Amino acid sequence: MIPHPESRFLAPASHSPFHTNYRLFLVQSTYLLIFAPDKTKPLNHPLYLRAFKKMCYVKYMAQTYDENRQICKYVHSTSRGHEAIQLAVGLQLQPHDYLAVYYRDESILLGLGFEPYELMLQLIAKRDDPFSGGREYYSHPSYKGGDKAMILHHSSATGMQAIPTTGLAQGVQYLEKKSMLNSPEPPVVVCSMGDGSVTEGEVAEAWQFAVLKQLPIIYLIQDNDWSISVSSDEMRTMNAYEYASGFKGMNRVQVDGSDFHASYECVRDAIQFVREERKPILIHAKVPLLNHHTSGVRKEMYRGAENLALHAIDDPFPKLKQYLLDNGIVDEILDEIEKRAEEKVARDFQRAVDAPEPDPATIMEHEYAPTPVTEEKGNRSPAGGQKVVMVDAALHAVDEILRKHPEAIFFGQDVGRRLGGVFREAATLADKYGDDRVFNTAIQEAYIVGSTAGLSAVGVRPMVEIQFCDYQFPAINQLITEISKSCYLTMGKFPVSTVIRIPIGAYGGGGPYHSGSHESIVLSQRGIKVVYPSNAADLKGLLKAAYYDPNPVIVYEHKGLYWSKNPGTEDAKTIEPDEDYIIPLGKANVVQEASAEQVDQGNTLCIITYGMGVYWAKNASKQFPGSVEIIDLRTLNPCDDAKVFETVRRHGKCIVLNEEQVENTFAQALSGRIAYACFRYLDAPVKTIGAKPLPAVAMNMALEKAMLPGVESLAEEIRILLES
Repeated sequence: MIPHPESRFLAPASHSPFHTNYRLFLVQSTYLLIFAPDKTKPLNHPLYLRAFKKMCYVKYMAQTYDENRQICKYVHSTSRGHEAIQLAVGLQLQPHDYLAVYYRDESILLGLGFEPYELMLQLIAKRDDPFSGGREYYSHPSYKGGDKAMILHHSSATGMQAIPTTGLAQGVQYLEKKSMLNSPEPPVVVCSMGDGSVTEGEVAEAWQFAVLKQLPIIYLIQDNDWSISVSSDEMRTMNAYEYASGFKGMNRVQVDGSDFHASYECVRDAIQFVREERKPILIHAKVPLLNHHTSGVRKEMYRGAENLALHAIDDPFPKLKQYLLDNGIVDEILDEIEKRAEEKVARDFQRAVDAPEPDPATIMEHEYAPTPVTEEKGNRSPAGGQKVVMVDAALHAVDEILRKHPEAIFFGQDVGRRLGGVFREAATLADKYGDDRVFNTAIQEAYIVGSTAGLSAVGVRPMVEIQFCDYQFPAINQLITEISKSCYLTMGKFPVSTVIRIPIGAYGGGGPYHSGSHESIVLSQRGIKVVYPSNAADLKGLLKAAYYDPNPVIVYEHKGLYWSKNPGTEDAKTIEPDEDYIIPLGKANVVQEASAEQVDQGNTLCIITYGMGVYWAKNASKQFPGSVEIIDLRTLNPCDDAKVFETVRRHGKCIVLNEEQVENTFAQALSGRIAYACFRYLDAPVKTIGAKPLPAVAMNMALEKAMLPGVESLAEEIRILLES
């Protein structure tokens, strides 16, 4: 093995959970911890010959792709140089295990048992691509067939899979604790990443949670010294093994990832360790990069001949071949295996080329998984019921869900036992259901949201909270890059069932970072449902629907309506619906009708709004009795356009009202749809009203009020429109 001086071992050898299989070598005054396999054990010839065959596949697949660049036109990476450590993983995972790979991990997939043909179907985006039907890049699998390890969907964003996969391990641990996991033995979760991705901040969030909770996960870090054209000495002061030493409780090991024998035994021991100890471990595998970064960024563009030659020394293919020869396998057998592999790769490639293309008519399929909630049910106003404020209705909804569904959990910052949420929206829940089901997290919005993808994949149903809408931005990467696309890109295999509660809006001088309304950021991205209720009954019914929906649902809850303390918001308190009450998403509500007399006289308009806008509209319209109809959208995606258009056509005049800064928003987009769909019925242009276009809500309450719409200014706009 070529010693890598940056691989400095900074901790004692006892930090390895199976250090008897390791040796300390002194290189240039630095101790290196290197896996040293037990050479006294007899060689498992069938296993090693199978590994050699799959290495032959990798060799000829890379060669075939390079020789057919016009056909292999979609960007892809191959695993050349990484195949030894990857096969060591793929050949040992069981169907009850879990896996997340990255874009260079084709050899793991071959080790699991996928055929070159199946991978090639994804390479050239064919209809029968088993993972995504032609929607995803090469080596971006998603699989839950039951005969191989379940593979969680991931994006191309480096390091992003660390959080969802850690969430998956979190789910496995939870199900184990509750005796709800159906598995023949304790499963292992593997998260594979390149070393360059470890510099991402979200990896730190994942590792922090993994060691805090001691999750059963293996982080496989493949270090080839390159992040596209950025070399290791340009991007880091330590490798992943050294970096992991800062995460107390993270077991670590290094191995020559170009040596299949060493890699196999290292991975075997790591799997055994996690199965038995149920603790996290990091494998740092040093590997060469023998092919291009991707087909679009070729190695000759940025790597000199000297660097390429240095990496070629550690080519896993001749290493394994020589190892087999040294252990009694004759040349003729290996030559025959290689010949057959070359022929199979050629046949499979031609089959993939000849395979049918996807049907363009299917392009809209799988944005969402079907929801079971399609109609309103239960009693909205039970006889003798008591009025409750919105925050209590939400608390009771979550309480009822947790009581009924043991797979449900609720977590976020400060929602645990001591405080029960900064708005007391989770008060008493941890006392009732325990710290395994209702618990605090660190200030890790990315983990809070992104972990739900992994939790959902194993059947845990997470409800999570971000404290304020202004703090949704650290989670946007996970929300949009991973969660929103998962159902679509996996052809419905991995919808992410999660409820994300976010207090929103300005109230009482909350200032620039606790008062924002930023729903349009999310609404501009498909694949996420968005709920924005305005009263207690709707919040309870919509929270229930969000929980039963198999897709990601964000529930924006206006903090100025939580207790109905704002003047004019008394109607946000309602009689609490019964436990069975549920409202399907996408159904708007008429909260105030115009009178038939005023409609007949043509003296009406409608206001399309939601959240606090409902109360601005109700109070402003008191000056125009019978002339204003108010539609509360309740759900912003899916939006009840049919109800909106029908209402606008009946009145001919329309205001779209919300609290968000008015320019380039959901409200303006809705106004545009209304103008297009209702053009022939309009007696005046659609008016869009929102907050003034400023970067933040000012702290001073007079300035806050000046920024936002309000009853007085809205009443003036209603007057102008009715008189036009």
